[in-house]
Amino acid sequence: MTAHILDGAALARQIRAELADEVVDFIENNVATPTLAAVLVGADPASEVYVRNKRRDCDEVGIQSQLHRLGPDATQKQLLTLIAKLNKDEEVHGILVQLPLPEQIDSRAILEAVSPLKDVDAFHPENVGRLVQGAPRFTPCTPSAVQQLLVRNNIPIAGRHVVIVGRSDIVGRPLAIMLSQRGPGGDATVTLCHSRTPDLAAITRRYCDRRGH
Repeated sequence: MTAHILDGAALARQIRAELADEVVDFIENNVATPTLAAVLVGADPASEVYVRNKRRDCDEVGIQSQLHRLGPDATQKQLLTLIAKLNKDEEVHGILVQLPLPEQIDSRAILEAVSPLKDVDAFHPENVGRLVQGAPRFTPCTPSAVQQLLVRNNIPIAGRHVVIVGRSDIVGRPLAIMLSQRGPGGDATVTLCHSRTPDLAAITRRYCDRRGH
């Protein structure tokens, strides 16, 4: 079996260049600069890195970014108040709440409080439903990245059997939906494996042909 390494970093640079051009056109035609508000609660090291990278990417493509910080002892009420403020702010076009949140905060309640019109992570139930129906307003970032890696590297998807390991709401489930839908980047038959899947190794091997697909 021959391995095929997909260069995600190179593709990310290409997509950022494309987005930079799109942002210029958007600003010229709408007299407004897209603005993303990131909300960070606590000081989780991994979350700090993710948010820093997202703000760097915004700068590179010409999108304005805001960072709203709350301490590790922040209450759910404080976070909900901040989200309500950002929902009403007409100069904020997208909101992302960095996960995980401290244990005293109900993550589901927070994600559902973000306006579905600004929910760029596509975690709100309305946006999840639109994704299932094949009419997404936004698509979740990691599943979208996986799909773009396949499409832009000319990896056939239609008619293939895809095995996804992991059923998280953030990656596994939405990716299964996206790859199984009709149209470009989809039309695959998808098996979704998880912690209760018996003989996972046998399933993943079963659908690998000699070309490594």
